[in-house]
Amino acid sequence: MSSQQSIRQQYGTVQANALKLDEEKAKQSVDALNTDLANAYVLYHQLRKHHWNVDGAEYDQLHDWFGDAAEDAETAADEMAERVAALGGVPVSGPAALESHATVDFEGEDVYDARTSLENDLETYGDVIEAVREHVTVAENLGDYATSEVLRDHLAELEADADDLRGFLADDTLVLESAMH
Repeated sequence: MSSQQSIRQQYGTVQANALKLDEEKAKQSVDALNTDLANAYVLYHQLRKHHWNVDGAEYDQLHDWFGDAAEDAETAADEMAERVAALGGVPVSGPAALESHATVDFEGEDVYDARTSLENDLETYGDVIEAVREHVTVAENLGDYATSEVLRDHLAELEADADDLRGFLADDTLVLESAMH
């Protein structure tokens, strides 16, 4: 980092915005978005880890799904971060800050079998979905309809992915029992 520092805006502050949203309301939206942004990155890293480590009979399908789902989480994070900036805030970005703002926990560095990984992902998705739903309502109540729309779009993708996970975890499979051992 350069020895000369000129901070334009300190993290945790919200400046006046061109969106004509009251600064106190903008701050509440920024706080909610930063939580969802942090959660999106926890989810992203967990999905990316599973993309790298998946193995087994469903390798191709799961590898592709994990990669696509991780990209979706990263895209959603980018959209939320850009909305934070538009509201006059500073998006949460550093690893320690992301961890402290997230309301979901990363499963850790260990590698699990595909079913356990999917179960962990489904649990994480559920927790992220609950937080985003709550923040849609917060944004609506603040009259911040554009933030609500950004979060609704993210919520729809999360719910679709959670339904995919439910399908992957179904007990019906074409893989023969003898092939599973």
